[in-house]
Amino acid sequence: MILWLLLLVSLFCGSSEDKTGKADSVTHCGPQNLKLNSSDQTIFLTWEDDSSCSAVRDVLIYKLVVLIADQEEHHDEVTVMPEQIGSTHSWKWTSNMPLECASHTVRISFRYNNHTSLWMQEKTLSGKEVTNEPQVYPKDNVFMVGSKATFCCILPAGQTLKKMYLDGHENANIGTTMISNQTHILTVILDRPTDKSCTRLWCQSSDYGVCAYVGYPPRDHDLQCETHDLKRVNCCWKIKNTHLHLPKFLTKYYLNGRRVSRPVPRGSVRNYCQEVEGGADSGNWTLTAENKLGKLVLTDRADLLKRVHMFAPLGVSASAVNARNVSLTWEWTVQGYHNLDITCQVNVSSGETNTVVNISGVGLSSAVVVDLTPNWIYSAEVRCGTTQHLWKWGNWSKTFSFRTKGDVPDALDVWMRREDNQTLIVWKELLANQSHGNISEYEVSWVKTTEREHLSTANTGPDNHSVSLSLDLTEEYIVTVTAKNRNGSSSPSTITIPRLRPDGTAADTSRILGNNGGFELSWSASPVAGCGYIVDWCPTSESCRVEWLKVPPNETKAQIFSKNFRDGQRYSLSVYACTHGAPVLLERREGYVKEQRIKDGLFKLLRYKQLDLDVQVSWDPVPLASQSAFIQGYVLYGEDKNNRLVCNVSTGNPNATSLMAKNLAIDTYTFTVKAMTAVGDCGDTVTIATLNSLTDELIKVVSISLVSIFCLLCLITFLCYRNWSCIKHKVYPPIPKPVLTDKWLTTVNNGCYLHEGSYLHSEADIMDVPELFQTARAPVEDYDQESISYTSVQPLNSYYNLPMKNCVPQPSTLLATDIPPTSRILSPPFRGLFPNPSYKMTLEQEYQPCSSPPELHGGTYLEKSCDGYQPQIQTTELFPNLTNNSPDSSLFCVSSYVLLPQSSHT
Repeated sequence: MILWLLLLVSLFCGSSEDKTGKADSVTHCGPQNLKLNSSDQTIFLTWEDDSSCSAVRDVLIYKLVVLIADQEEHHDEVTVMPEQIGSTHSWKWTSNMPLECASHTVRISFRYNNHTSLWMQEKTLSGKEVTNEPQVYPKDNVFMVGSKATFCCILPAGQTLKKMYLDGHENANIGTTMISNQTHILTVILDRPTDKSCTRLWCQSSDYGVCAYVGYPPRDHDLQCETHDLKRVNCCWKIKNTHLHLPKFLTKYYLNGRRVSRPVPRGSVRNYCQEVEGGADSGNWTLTAENKLGKLVLTDRADLLKRVHMFAPLGVSASAVNARNVSLTWEWTVQGYHNLDITCQVNVSSGETNTVVNISGVGLSSAVVVDLTPNWIYSAEVRCGTTQHLWKWGNWSKTFSFRTKGDVPDALDVWMRREDNQTLIVWKELLANQSHGNISEYEVSWVKTTEREHLSTANTGPDNHSVSLSLDLTEEYIVTVTAKNRNGSSSPSTITIPRLRPDGTAADTSRILGNNGGFELSWSASPVAGCGYIVDWCPTSESCRVEWLKVPPNETKAQIFSKNFRDGQRYSLSVYACTHGAPVLLERREGYVKEQRIKDGLFKLLRYKQLDLDVQVSWDPVPLASQSAFIQGYVLYGEDKNNRLVCNVSTGNPNATSLMAKNLAIDTYTFTVKAMTAVGDCGDTVTIATLNSLTDELIKVVSISLVSIFCLLCLITFLCYRNWSCIKHKVYPPIPKPVLTDKWLTTVNNGCYLHEGSYLHSEADIMDVPELFQTARAPVEDYDQESISYTSVQPLNSYYNLPMKNCVPQPSTLLATDIPPTSRILSPPFRGLFPNPSYKMTLEQEYQPCSSPPELHGGTYLEKSCDGYQPQIQTTELFPNLTNNSPDSSLFCVSSYVLLPQSSHT
């Protein structure tokens, strides 16, 4: 028993000595032969295990700590497996700042199980020393867009940092950190690539700085390889700009392991191609691209017979050119194309119009293009590709130009419009691609639908596009218009002119509002519209050339646009149903493309009238030409001298021509009339009115009346004075002189005595009388009408004054006196006595009694008419026949009627 106990103690002691020996061996294990290197901002550390580490049978861990300017910046661990013990170990780490900015120290220790070494080894990379000028690091580094970069500035001793900035970030000291007395760092995010040579960072001033290159790794894509001539391979790919422009930073390319020294741009700077000699048998291609920021590998695999990219055809020309078609031919430079099934595209263009025709065939080298416009210039180009495996269309050939031959014009688009009693036939001017040559003239013919044999024709020049016809508005006409050029006449265009409605009415007119520079018009479908609809339009207030649009039968709306549309101009739009006969008017609209404010001074003649204490302001109807918007009514504003609003009167009647301001005081007012429209009240027109009192108004009226009467009287007086001779001649005409025959003074024995009376004072009282002829009769004592004969002689030249009432003196007033002999003197006395044998008195008017007898003056009698004295008018002088019938009887002459001067008779 004691023996077994001793044996156990002995084994325990041996085991304890073993463990102690191994522990002492691991304690001396650690790194040796440390080496610290750098590249750019990366630190590389290598080391080896101590020989005592060979006793370690478990995992060995090395712990590393990085210090920057004696400040711990990073820590890491490296695990060494038992089978790796005894080999060389390495570790690397990239600093966030340039290594030149500060010293970088790496410390290393190890840990085994729970045992950590009490000592460690370290290596240091020193930063740049301070100089006499500021130094900025890193220099000429390449950075990826979006990366974070740290720059440092080492200042000379004694200097302080004023500013440190990057191009585009001029604000000083933003993001700067001082890591030592002379070293400052700036950390920025480079979110923009370098546009020019480089991105610069400055310290203190623009004299001290560095360049940074910000760009991308290779971003090429879409590698595609193809063949043009079925022998060689051409590989193309697309790139994106890396913004690394310096030659040392340019991307390097390798195609199937061969260096591509300089890719050739093809088409644009974003496409590069490289031709590979003798690669037609291979179906795999690999492109490698690399630069400072990365590496890219692209691959492509294909059967080249399915990747044929044909060359452009050569020598495209026209073998035959006609009015509406052309035959084109071309050649191939690659012999293998003659055996390929080819599809070609022929692009025939004219201005902005392109027509592409596809044609296929084996070894295709010609094509015919149809449906061309006569007398038109075209450009043609051709490109081709394989029919079965169309990889890409080939390049376009050189352009070939040609002109087609001329032809007759196209049919005209004809319309009509009635203006007063005239019918205007209009047609749209043919475009150059419709006339097919220069138009020489237009021919217009018309005929009544009931008399088709009476055809009328008129021709007009090429510059006219309308004809005005005087047609019977009660008849229906068929009008035909054709255009002519050197190649012939166009197809006739026919329109039927409807007769006016018997009642003269037309379709109702409604309003329409414009939209987006035009009109959106819609209408109800009409069953009579067999061939569609016609919409025409024209300014409402002026004569113009009508425009129109034809609409298919299945549509009942249209958008109306015209280059002639103007804002503020009212337009009339009409919708017609197109029938096989005359068009039928369906609707009429009026509206503005866009209403505008009416200019001030709309009312040209603004008048006012005072009615007691009311004022009526009136104006002339506003012409349509002055309305740049629909007038919805009018408003009248009145202000007194103090600019205080005293009245505001409005009307919603757009046809009103006056407004009344009521119950105003006697004062001076300023009235403003405005038109109410959808764009506001506008067209302001101002007039000033002064209200007078009612007494002043009465005085004014009376004064005006008196002045008017006075002026009228003055005018009448002046006219009478100027024309007094004519008036006197008309009212008091001159008495004609008597006609004296040669027997007037032949003898005294005939019995006519002239007595010289005392009441005759001058020769001016002597009156000329016509001739008197006496017929001798027996004297009578009593008055007997039948025993008295009367003689009336018409005055000279049948002269008559205004009619007068003639009368015969009463017989009782006549003196029947026998004429005494020569020695007997009558009273009143006469100047002389002489016969008048040539005077014969004939009575032409019957007896008319007189209201008063003749007056007697001094023994004589005077004849007086009933109406008083009247100038002679077919005067009838009445004398009773004396009783003495002898030829020697004397005639008694009244001195107041006939007075002749004394004459001697031998």
